[in-house]
Amino acid sequence: MIRNDLRNVAIIAHVDHGKTTLVDAMLKQSNTFRDNQSVDERVMDSGDLERERGITILAKNTSIHYKDVKINVVDTPGHADFSGEVERVMMMVNGVLVLVDAAEGPMPQTRFVVQKALEMGHRLIIVVNKIDRPDARLNEVQDEILELLLELDASDDQLMSPVVWCSGRDGTATLDLNEKGKDLTPLFETILSHIKPMEVDEKGPAQVLVSSIDYNDYVGRIGIGRIERGSVTQGQGVVVTNYNNIHLKTQGKLVNLYQIEGLQRTPCETAKAGDIVCFSGLEKINIGDTVCSPDCVEAHKFVKITEPTVEMTFSVNDSPFAGKDGKWVTTRHIRDRLFRELLRDVSLRVEETDSADSYRVCGRGEMHLSILIENMRREGYEFQVSTPKVMFKEIDGVRYEPMEKLIVDVPDDATGAVFQSMGNRKGELLHMSAIGTRTRLEFVVPARGLFGYKSEFLTSTKGEGVMNSVFFEYQPYKGELSRRDTGSLVAFETGEAVTYGLFNAQGRGTLFIGAGTPVYEGMVIGESPKSDDLNVNVCKTKHLTNTRSSASDDALRLITPKKMSLEECLEFIGDDELLEITPKNIRIRKRILNGELRAKANAKLRKGIN
Repeated sequence: MIRNDLRNVAIIAHVDHGKTTLVDAMLKQSNTFRDNQSVDERVMDSGDLERERGITILAKNTSIHYKDVKINVVDTPGHADFSGEVERVMMMVNGVLVLVDAAEGPMPQTRFVVQKALEMGHRLIIVVNKIDRPDARLNEVQDEILELLLELDASDDQLMSPVVWCSGRDGTATLDLNEKGKDLTPLFETILSHIKPMEVDEKGPAQVLVSSIDYNDYVGRIGIGRIERGSVTQGQGVVVTNYNNIHLKTQGKLVNLYQIEGLQRTPCETAKAGDIVCFSGLEKINIGDTVCSPDCVEAHKFVKITEPTVEMTFSVNDSPFAGKDGKWVTTRHIRDRLFRELLRDVSLRVEETDSADSYRVCGRGEMHLSILIENMRREGYEFQVSTPKVMFKEIDGVRYEPMEKLIVDVPDDATGAVFQSMGNRKGELLHMSAIGTRTRLEFVVPARGLFGYKSEFLTSTKGEGVMNSVFFEYQPYKGELSRRDTGSLVAFETGEAVTYGLFNAQGRGTLFIGAGTPVYEGMVIGESPKSDDLNVNVCKTKHLTNTRSSASDDALRLITPKKMSLEECLEFIGDDELLEITPKNIRIRKRILNGELRAKANAKLRKGIN
């Protein structure tokens, strides 16, 4: 049977190319909202972190009705670190909208997601967004998209994909650049005409592939997936199995069944092949599982998720200030939370280590892991993490490391600084081109070479540069790289930082703290311009005499301290340092807090190297 009344599509693109804004316009023009309903911008970005950072982190489902056809739309993340979210939802759709910025053109993540869509054999609709930008390069971008499809060995049908010119912010689309768009009707019509209706088997035994997981305090775990065959009903008995785990066969019942209507989950009694449904009642359901009829237990093949490339160690906080802020601080709490994250995030890996208090956590990149850290912090967890490290591979006795494809858009006068930095980080230039008044540079650089580079890049380009990177491939080890050329200012004793001590310390480097901040011995309170660490006493007070008083400290002028974000701290910390995470504070500390013991350990290390 052919489902002419249904289309399942995903919107894929590079970060900040306007996916979520376009979905907003599609929802508004399909009369999903009431006329008097107050709707936020980027309504699909429902998470606090998503709204704060202006990025999509989790793939989300919505539906739109147009001409008696239900269009299920999946809004996906655009950042490379969340590519696993894109990979897992590809099994849920049979067509994709490839969104490309009219000025930037195809970027690293565009190439990645288009390649995944081509591998799945999906039909493409090219959507060139932000055509109202003053620096739009419409003809050049169209040629770049065609070149990308040719490079990725697209089929003849995929090379003939239609192009829709859009302005997601204005909610307009057109098929002809000579005609100004009035609304998104051309986009809706193209979806109906180009994305083929699904051919489904409605009478076969039920089979649902789970591509996403949600959680509700009232009903527990909620599985989300497409019905591949047959139909399902509320209260139906089922068997759960998995393509990669043939021994998994658990029985259960679909207690609640929902379909997605707009932004809401609407209860339903039955759904048929092709529909995307949500269901509860199966407490141990995971992404990649197949829900089957007991009469025919067949696991559906699930897409292979790309392996993680960056690892960190999460451990129990053992600093002198441990336990003051956090609600969940023990090994058991941290372990349960990390392994619970595995049930939702298919790109994450968590492994136990030789230490009972530490866990090895592997992800796609620094941002991928920093989002997990920030979520745990906001939930009341207290722990400490090590510096991020890349994951090496041993292939035929040769050590391989992950390489990133880096694309930067910089002013013409900043290219020299970028070339110098890439040379120091063992980057290789692939391509160089002029984009208006700016220069676009493409490099292949070791993933570990990009740790800590973002702040240096923004400084060298005076804040005008734009950089994006995506995993490229594993290549033979490129040799040693220095992670950081600067040292740390380390607190000499435990106490409270005072103005007099900070005034004397600020001449030694850049401070991260202000007066009144509690510190402990071994805590990093600033950055030293020299390569060696420097112990400073920020708790030192001025001695009182008959000619001096503590009130004279008011005349001392302190430089405003540098407030470090979580990502900046992760880029900054060295191999001998840890990042202390609490709900209220983020502190950098030395692994060995005592100054004398730390000096002896460093002396032994240098002696061993020599």
